Amino acid sequence: MATRHPLSARQALGRQPSLKAPRILGDWLLWLEQRPQEKGRTTALLRRWGQPDHPPLELTPAPCNLRCRIHEYGGGASAAALLDHGLLFTWIDGSDGCLWARSWSGLSGGDPRSVVAKGPAKRLTAPGDGLLGGGVIDPKRHRWIGVMEQGGRDDLVHVALDHLDQTPLVLHPAADFAGYPAISPDGDQLAWVEWEQPAMPWDAAALRWASINANGDLGTVGTLAGSTPGAAHPTSIFQPLWLPDGQLVVAEDGSGWWNLMRHQNPCDPSQSWERLWPMQAETAMPQWVFGMSTTAWDGEQLLAAVCADGRWQLKRLSADGAVSLVDQPFDDLAELDADAGRAVAIASNSTTGQGLLELHMASGRWSHTPASDAVLEPEHVSIAEPFWFEGAAGRRTHAWYYPPSGGASTDTPLLVKSHGGPTAMARRGLSLGIQFWTTRGWGVVDVNYGGSTGFGRAYRERLNGEWGMVDVQDCAAAAQAVITSGRAHPQRVAIEGGSAGGFTTLACLCFTDVFQVGACRYAVSDLMALASETHRFEARYLDGLVGAWPQERNRYQERSPLHHADRIRCPVIFFQGLQDKVVVPEQTERMAAALRSNGVPVEVRTYAEEGHGFRDSAVQVDVLEATEAFFRHHLGLEPHTH
Repeated sequence: MATRHPLSARQALGRQPSLKAPRILGDWLLWLEQRPQEKGRTTALLRRWGQPDHPPLELTPAPCNLRCRIHEYGGGASAAALLDHGLLFTWIDGSDGCLWARSWSGLSGGDPRSVVAKGPAKRLTAPGDGLLGGGVIDPKRHRWIGVMEQGGRDDLVHVALDHLDQTPLVLHPAADFAGYPAISPDGDQLAWVEWEQPAMPWDAAALRWASINANGDLGTVGTLAGSTPGAAHPTSIFQPLWLPDGQLVVAEDGSGWWNLMRHQNPCDPSQSWERLWPMQAETAMPQWVFGMSTTAWDGEQLLAAVCADGRWQLKRLSADGAVSLVDQPFDDLAELDADAGRAVAIASNSTTGQGLLELHMASGRWSHTPASDAVLEPEHVSIAEPFWFEGAAGRRTHAWYYPPSGGASTDTPLLVKSHGGPTAMARRGLSLGIQFWTTRGWGVVDVNYGGSTGFGRAYRERLNGEWGMVDVQDCAAAAQAVITSGRAHPQRVAIEGGSAGGFTTLACLCFTDVFQVGACRYAVSDLMALASETHRFEARYLDGLVGAWPQERNRYQERSPLHHADRIRCPVIFFQGLQDKVVVPEQTERMAAALRSNGVPVEVRTYAEEGHGFRDSAVQVDVLEATEAFFRHHLGLEPHTH
């Protein structure tokens, strides 16, 4: 067998597709694939369950692009169901924002070649100003139920599946935001999540419920769990899931951890929630996008992806409260689905890239189909090591440390990574972007600074009112801890981040003296501009992270790197998409100009077709190569030779 050269991680990064939304449909597996080599186009693929060696059928060939832009970040762009006539698949197309549908027959046989489309794709909604997403199929009434964002609010809407160019009809006007509609197995109840500004969904959210009347309208809407902004003990809700007998399961963090609880019968007001599976671990994620799933019913048992200390595991949750581990080798799990004694998830670990994990629950058999071929031999992969250190206010703080190929020493250059969000987490799955650095002799520390998810609500709330303080102190402390351990040179320390991580990067360069060079992708540099210019979903996000706007204007100015650019004396490289609506290009231009006026070496690279987050493979590779070349030049390191 030919040896894979470790330096091919650079080329492979730009070709590695991203997998999303796997669904088990009878004997078939359906999933989405975002392809960097097609400028980030997302398509739907279908194959037989348990036959990874068989080529999948592409349901939505180019120019179809499955993408919704609701709440700017989208998610939940597709829905599928097996009906009497075959497979029904709906999607939001990025070209027009409309809801489309198509059906396929021939799924009853075992041969994928027998699956054929029943006519062309149909555009169900007319082009308009409303943004659609996060939908499910209501087979009982042959309609799509989802969320429409329009006119500064969300509505639950429905669209008939047998008419063209419709205007979505409102089922329920949300007070502000809505998401995650879930239809009961009998088709007669609907549960969903709502939240209101200034809270983000992971701060305070409510679980709504209503019966579905004979004519398809909703009955009286009630609140089953959760809270609204200003509650004495705010709680967050994630992913309502119906069980076959009409019980309702949802993740809720009233205990300080996103744990699952069960309601026997939402129709009966005398019934209360049962918290059967308490644990100091998380069974949810921050709801940045629609379509996320950490809980599923396999036909016999409840399954949950559970995160403890930054690692994900798959667990069985029994009706009597017992919790048991499902034996499988992956510790980075997402988008769980299950049916008929089988489960699927997007899975990776420190040596294996993202792929489809298929599990047969009774036998314990599993298979994993990577999104792309492996490019690194196991001995060339840097394994993530849990790295705990004393962060802001002396609190125990987590990071993942990746040693460089050949081992670290006091001469090793160090890259500190500050993840975006900031309500997010540094995960442990194989990242070719990180391996790019370690195979070139860099150590990497990926910091789960205070405010990160996966460590409980108290850890997440460390950043409340402290963004630009706690995250900065934690990233600087992580670098110092690595240096003190003898694994990095104190004058060869770089930091990089995107979006909120870009803000932390700039703030670290402003307010600490640990770093000698920085790189920012679509970075927040002016908190005042972000508070006044950003899109609706994040319009009040900073109220919790910094302070009430505009009442706390001075605090925003004190923490904005743009207003303290004179304190940055080290070189910075910027990367900016010109279609970005979250961090508008003008913000990056102003920051770069301020640094140049102070004589700081600056480089700016812009990308005409990119927005907030880079999708194109050529852009992803360019960012990596330009960043490393910039760092090596300004740290006085020799250029890397292949």
